[in-house]
Amino acid sequence: MTKEELKEFLDTKVIQYNNPKFIESDPIQVPHKFTKKEDIEISGFLTATIAWGNRKSIINNANRLMELLNNSPHDFIINHQETDLEKLLPFVHRTFNGNDCTQFIKSLQHIYNNHDGLEAVFAKHAETNSLQKSISNFKSVFFEIDHLPRTKKHISDPLKNSAAKRINMFLRWMIRNDKTGVDFGIWESLYPSQLSCPLDVHSGNVARKLGLLKRKQNDAKALLELDTALRKLDPNDPVKYDFALFGLGVFEGF
Repeated sequence: MTKEELKEFLDTKVIQYNNPKFIESDPIQVPHKFTKKEDIEISGFLTATIAWGNRKSIINNANRLMELLNNSPHDFIINHQETDLEKLLPFVHRTFNGNDCTQFIKSLQHIYNNHDGLEAVFAKHAETNSLQKSISNFKSVFFEIDHLPRTKKHISDPLKNSAAKRINMFLRWMIRNDKTGVDFGIWESLYPSQLSCPLDVHSGNVARKLGLLKRKQNDAKALLELDTALRKLDPNDPVKYDFALFGLGVFEGF
């Protein structure tokens, strides 16, 4: 395929998958249950944090977590007492357990009370065409309070060569306004042009088959390579192609 043919093919796939039907089987449905900005971003962040493994299990466990937060995640995080955290201890999703969960609640409270919320933290170190330093800084802020060492593994650091798939997915949800009702676009201090593709097994394999990616590992170096290729196709909204790559891999077995 020529570059023009590849762009036309992928643009068609974006239209096919970047629509409200996508929500029905995707974890993004969990934050879509909320209308308040802080509830959307907190539920989105917690859902993205456990977004690995079986998608049905991810959605079920994310909904369960929202129930434990009284379906008012922002209010719970700001106003909870220490005894309120006890009901979170039985929660588990793969290696993310109740102790990790309570640590996340405490760290989020710290961010909203002392750093003006999630958007402000991610915006602080944003670069013109990358949020990877922002993610690394976010991890530092998140764990600047007393924390369990084991919980740090649940937030990736791109500066330590992680592709940070789940946080990049969360940032896509918050920043990209796709005008179709899938991504939220509620963080107006950041721009879709700064986003990176949530690189996982599916999107990575499809990208390699299409010649967008040569590196074999799904790490930060591969992410930079893929980002560079996607920005040539659309510099203003490169991660719209996440829908095409993911759809081709998961739904079409491309």
